[in-house]
Amino acid sequence: MLNVIWLALIVISIAVAAINGRMEAINQAAFEGAKTGVTVCFGLLSVLAFWMGLMRIAEKSGLLEILARAMSPIIHLLFPDVPSGHPAIGYILSNMSANLLGLGNAATPMGLKAMEELQKLNPNKQVASPAMCTLLAINTASITIIPTTMIAIRMQYGSANPVEIVGTTLLSSFGATIVALLLDRWYRYRHARRHR
Repeated sequence: MLNVIWLALIVISIAVAAINGRMEAINQAAFEGAKTGVTVCFGLLSVLAFWMGLMRIAEKSGLLEILARAMSPIIHLLFPDVPSGHPAIGYILSNMSANLLGLGNAATPMGLKAMEELQKLNPNKQVASPAMCTLLAINTASITIIPTTMIAIRMQYGSANPVEIVGTTLLSSFGATIVALLLDRWYRYRHARRHR
């Protein structure tokens, strides 16, 4: 569906430009957009490489294992149907850690691996399990302590104070996570009542 929307927007903009005789503006915007995209990507690569390196150091030093043990009670509260020591727990923790640091791109592969492992536990392969829905809710509305990607974009565009968004990002992402978890629990409760 999203592809259809993007295609419609492109076709409509080209048609309007052709009707108004402004096709050169379309060409200029396309090349400027491509140039800006590459420039932003280079800026993000350095920040992403830095934080991925720190995550690797944290993993090798055992810091992630300590974090996993500290967060274990929370994980078992959020995912009661996932057995202790299951590989999905490790991937869920890695996903949450990357999201805490604002590394959405780094969190995605871990989230996909977690979903793969959760699917192995899923008795009905055609419907997402409650644990899968919880992971999706947490991943989508995740608490972000350091919005690394946004800071990098703000630096790329010459912001006077690129880190000034940290407080508001933390507050809004915390609120979003609480609402997502409350809705997740409500739907779990409704689902459980319906299938009694």
